[in-house]
Amino acid sequence: MTRLLIKDALIIPMDDVERATPWIFGDIYIDGGVIGEIGVNLDDKYEDCEIIRGKDSVVLPGLVNCHTHAAMTLLRSYADDLPLMKWLSEKIWPREAHLTEKDIYWGTMLSVIEMIKSGTTCFADMYFYMDQVARAVDETGIRAVLSRGMVGTGDKAQFAIDESHEFVKKWHQKADGRITCMLGPHAPYTCPPDYLKEVMKLADQLGVGLHIHLAETASEVEDMGKLYGYTPIKLMESLGLFQNRQVLAAHCVHVSDEEIEILTRYKVGIAHNPESNMKLASGAAPVPKMLKAGALVGLGTDSAASNNNLDMLEEMRTCALLHKLISMDSTVLPAYQVLEMATKQGAKVLGLEKTGSLQPGYKADIIIMDFHKPHLIPLHDPVANIVYAAQSSDIKTVIIDGKVIMKDRQILTFDEEKILYEAQLCAQELVRK
Repeated sequence: MTRLLIKDALIIPMDDVERATPWIFGDIYIDGGVIGEIGVNLDDKYEDCEIIRGKDSVVLPGLVNCHTHAAMTLLRSYADDLPLMKWLSEKIWPREAHLTEKDIYWGTMLSVIEMIKSGTTCFADMYFYMDQVARAVDETGIRAVLSRGMVGTGDKAQFAIDESHEFVKKWHQKADGRITCMLGPHAPYTCPPDYLKEVMKLADQLGVGLHIHLAETASEVEDMGKLYGYTPIKLMESLGLFQNRQVLAAHCVHVSDEEIEILTRYKVGIAHNPESNMKLASGAAPVPKMLKAGALVGLGTDSAASNNNLDMLEEMRTCALLHKLISMDSTVLPAYQVLEMATKQGAKVLGLEKTGSLQPGYKADIIIMDFHKPHLIPLHDPVANIVYAAQSSDIKTVIIDGKVIMKDRQILTFDEEKILYEAQLCAQELVRK
């Protein structure tokens, strides 16, 4: 593996070191997919490295998308301006019934291009035909936490468990360790308690975590109360789902203070998806309360069918502005805290070690932003510029696991034009079925 040296850059490490500012100037040495050293004049110490010049650039950890359904890029802008359940039942689920393995592969490849070109180096995905998603991850070089979506009703409930079992056995910690597998029970309204208990048992057997949608809409909370006498969060606690397991809970919009305490106590990872929740009018999760309570909260885009993009820079800006507006407090969720949610906090939400931060011994998942742009000058505060002003087109270089995936906006590891062509064909065919 090529040794790299990022030279003379402004670096935002996102570590726990106390400094006068959250950024430093210097170099980053990368060897064997891992950050070896951060310092100054490292070219005097390390020879025979590929040099990446950092002039007029800002270097930071790759962004972590904590919740999406990647292949749904094929349904981008297909069904808009509808409430969640109508959107799902009348538009999305009927189209998904026609998806093929080929569709999932090219839809995921399309989403990976979009994520890499907007600075995402790791994503958490729940969908089906997950072998094709894993194949796309393997081929492109991105990092991912993958789970096969499981529905516990109907004649395919056991098949989903069996297929998930095989998927984990085949792909967990594969692709040079870039793939982590979880089990993906879709939600309490599609997975009854007895089914969830089977899923929990399998998760314990395989030693993997769980990825589940929880408390996304007010109607979900109301329906679960009528059906089981519990809210979704309290139902999961009553079943023991949170106990001694890595749990990734998507949304958690409609939660009480008591439920925030439950999520915090069990160290449940929460994926906040502000743009999708806004677009579907699902509501806004009480993120400032969650963070104040000490909960683990990261950011996700949800799918491009409900967002309608996978741009984590936009998600950060929306997150910050949304919660300032709701609270009527401009000091809520300052820029650095939001950037934490998109980097090191996001890695913790996914249960990933040695990612999300730039420090020796950590995986070299790094993005380099071109700050020689009119909308990023002057450079009073680079963190504020990233959260409030940056655009995806400012991402010029992406390094994942120590490998340069994109350099100067050019994808190096796969054929971007072929993917755009194939994905367009799949999408056109899908909506004609």
